[in-house]
Amino acid sequence: MSREYSNNSIKQADFVQSLERGLAVIQAFSPEYPTLTVSEAAKITELSRPTVRRILLTLEHLGYVTSKSGHFSLTARVLSLGYAYLSSKNIWESAHDYMKDLVNQTNESTSISVLDDTDIVYVARIPTKRIMTISLDVGSRLPAYATSMGQILLAHLSPSELEEYFQKIELKAFTKKTIVDKSELMSRLEEIRNNGWVFVEQQLEEGLSSIASTIRNAEGKVIAAINISAQAGRTDEKTRKEAFIPLLLQTANQISIEISKSHHIFHL
Repeated sequence: MSREYSNNSIKQADFVQSLERGLAVIQAFSPEYPTLTVSEAAKITELSRPTVRRILLTLEHLGYVTSKSGHFSLTARVLSLGYAYLSSKNIWESAHDYMKDLVNQTNESTSISVLDDTDIVYVARIPTKRIMTISLDVGSRLPAYATSMGQILLAHLSPSELEEYFQKIELKAFTKKTIVDKSELMSRLEEIRNNGWVFVEQQLEEGLSSIASTIRNAEGKVIAAINISAQAGRTDEKTRKEAFIPLLLQTANQISIEISKSHHIFHL
């Protein structure tokens, strides 16, 4: 768990390693691993068993995990950490009215997400008819490269950030249309960057298509993405693009303006 510190990053003397390790243990839990033993958590985090044991017992004392017969699981109190982020920013609440208008105009779901490491994380969502087998709510994570919001957020990374991203991931297919070739994906991201929007057809799940655009802060920096998700067979691609893209771009611009007016300028 060693970490190097550049001149632009936190000084080593100011870095609290125990906090880093505690967060790593919390993040070890996932849909695949909803419960973990000390040994399992130690293996995932690459921390020692005594360290993980102390962290889990501390989290249990604080009410963030519970245990039964040596198996630990997160409690609902962990949600307070995410809620603290959302409420402290108070940023996506102002987007809800615009998102509701978009849903009413399209009869399709709309979501906002941010990029977190190799995934997108949903920070706001207004659903309509359920079209996905995946259950999505605020806090849900999906692989960036296979989603419309992820692709447009990746398209606006710097070359060094993008290269770091590709070093971390393994491109695997979710459907026949998932792009798993790095060169092909890089070329697509360049095209997306120039267009200002992206259309993704059944790359994450069969039957799901999605259009996404960017949300920017007052400085013009891309801070999030907004999408419209639709059932692929309901209308053809040309119709979806012509009908939905102008509405999506208008909504993205309205939310960007609202964020720029906010007292909480969003920096990521």
